[in-house]
Amino acid sequence: MRQRRFLPSLSQLIAFEAVMRHASVTAAADELHLTQSTVSRLVASLERQLGKPLFTRDRKRLTPTAEAAVYAASVTQGLDLIQRASMGLIANPGGGVLSLSVLPTFATRWLAPRIGPFLADNPGISINLSTKIQRFSFASEAFDAVIYFGQPDWPDAHHVKLFDERLTACASPAFLAWHPIAAPADMAGLAMLQLETRPSGWQAWVAAQGGADVPVSGMVMDQFSMMIQAAISGLGVALLPSYLAQPEIDEGRLVPILRPAVPGEGAYWLAWPDRRQGDPAFTRFRAWIEAQVAQD
Repeated sequence: MRQRRFLPSLSQLIAFEAVMRHASVTAAADELHLTQSTVSRLVASLERQLGKPLFTRDRKRLTPTAEAAVYAASVTQGLDLIQRASMGLIANPGGGVLSLSVLPTFATRWLAPRIGPFLADNPGISINLSTKIQRFSFASEAFDAVIYFGQPDWPDAHHVKLFDERLTACASPAFLAWHPIAAPADMAGLAMLQLETRPSGWQAWVAAQGGADVPVSGMVMDQFSMMIQAAISGLGVALLPSYLAQPEIDEGRLVPILRPAVPGEGAYWLAWPDRRQGDPAFTRFRAWIEAQVAQD
C-alpha cells in the first residue's frame, strides 16, 4: 500500500514544477491559468505535506532550496512519464505504445523509410521516436528501447546486434575532379570531414585500404546528415556508414573513393530495459527489426 503522505496531488506537483521551471510564481500562474495566490497555496500545501520547506521566502520572492532542485528533477521525470503514457493511450487506446530513442540520421535514413509496413501490420502498436546522441539511463528516462552505435555495453539493458558498421569514403564529383584520389596517400592535405563520436574512423578506413596513417584535418560534426551535405557542397571528403552514403551515391551526388564498405570499429545495437523483456508490443518490434536487418 502506498503511503498518502508521499503521494502529493498532481495539482501540487504541477504548480511546484512550473514555479521551479519559470523561477516565478507569476509566470507559473500564467502558464497554468491560475491566480498567483492559488499557485502559492498549492506550493505551501506541498511543503506542509512533505514536512519540509522547498523555498525560502523574502517578501514575495521565492528562492528554491538545494533539496527543492533535486526533488524537482524527479518530479519533472514523473510528470513527463505520466504525460507520455496519457498521450499514448489517447493516440492508441488499444495499448502497445513504444517510445524509442534513435540516432538522428539512423532514424531518418534507415528506420523511418521502413517502419510504415510494420505499423500497418500491427495496428494495435504505435511508436514514438525521439532522437538522442548522448547516452541516458533507462531508470531516469521514459524510453522503452534505444538504437545506438558502439558496443553491447548499455547499462542495465538487454542487447541484440543489428549490424556492423561498414564505412565508405566519398566526395562530390566536382571535388574529385580537382583532387583525384587513387591511393590513401593522395588524401594528405585534403579536408577529411569527421564525426565527433568516431574519432578513429579515418584511421580504421586508411588501414583497411592498406595505406599508412594519413594526418586528419577537417571539420568535426555531430551528425552524419550535416556531413553528407557538406560533402555534397564540396567542403571535403566524408567518411560515412555505407547505408547512409548509398542514396547519394546512387543519385550521383557523391562518388565513393577507393574500396567502399570497409569494416568499421563498432556496430548498431538495439537495447532495452528488463521491464520490456517479454512485452508483446516490444517483442513484435524486435522480431520485425531483426527481420529487416536479415533482409538487408
